Amino acid sequence: MRFGVAIGIGVGTVIVLALLSVAWGSTVIPLSDVLASFGVAGAPPSGPVGKIVVDLRLPRTLLAVCVGAGLGVVGALLQTVTRNDLADPFLFGLSSGAAAGAVSVITVFGDRLGIWTLPVAAFTGGMLAALLVLALVSRLRGQGPERLILAGLAVSFLFTALTNYLVFSGDQRAAHSVLFWTMGGLGLARWDNIGFAALGAGGIAGFALWNHRRLDAFLAGETTAESLGVPVARFRMAVFLAAAFATATLVALAGVIGFVGLMIPHLARRVAGPLHLRLTLACAVFGAALLLASDLIARTLLPPQELPIGIVTSSIGAFFVTVMLMRNRI
Repeated sequence: MRFGVAIGIGVGTVIVLALLSVAWGSTVIPLSDVLASFGVAGAPPSGPVGKIVVDLRLPRTLLAVCVGAGLGVVGALLQTVTRNDLADPFLFGLSSGAAAGAVSVITVFGDRLGIWTLPVAAFTGGMLAALLVLALVSRLRGQGPERLILAGLAVSFLFTALTNYLVFSGDQRAAHSVLFWTMGGLGLARWDNIGFAALGAGGIAGFALWNHRRLDAFLAGETTAESLGVPVARFRMAVFLAAAFATATLVALAGVIGFVGLMIPHLARRVAGPLHLRLTLACAVFGAALLLASDLIARTLLPPQELPIGIVTSSIGAFFVTVMLMRNRI
């Protein structure tokens, strides 16, 4: 009962925030015009209002939903298979690799593939980081979660150093674009690439739901999971690859957005419990709500400027971790 109520409130919050996200911006559009643009009430508004709603703000809102939901589920899976409450895409170098790929385009190589250059480069960087982590783990004795974490940290530091080098040695006129992208933003949202983000978010949610019993077995410990027929080491690598693919697709369009994958699983477990069938749904809904709210704050805090959304999520995340530490929860 409690779970159903919480999910219902969460879905309602997502809908309200989505409508506000479409209505608010440099030009405030009445909700009646927003609904009319969707064909819900009245005739579609004339002039540029309809195009602003449908072609600009609606794709951005959908991207926020996909990124928030996807990163929330990714964080839950990584925390489960590593048994580390602080695990998120940052910890494993996935975001750092994507950032390095994107920055290399902005500062050095340029838009050789047109509008798809930045997403493709970021996706390639994220997957390269994942492959490096797996290659490093395969060379180590044992493939436990602590090895995966240490390998991820090493790769994260490596790609962060590469990103900083590219920023320093590349075109200094692109520094502002680099800074905004590495802190996250939803400005790349368009109808022709929103399917890419939906693939990442839907793929990781589907993977979690399909394997929810295996993930639940991890909660009882690796020995118990093995006795229940779960190939622990192999399945952990499969989870990591699925998380890497989802993170790379999302970061490729939204930039590096921190703390979503860390915070959301902790919040979701309070209403959904530890079992992954409910937890996956809760993480997706709460993650979407968090990123929609963060994007609204980023767009309206310092008008007409738009803050990088990562500043908002990092601020919320710092407060969240502080509260958790004070309560001895992590």
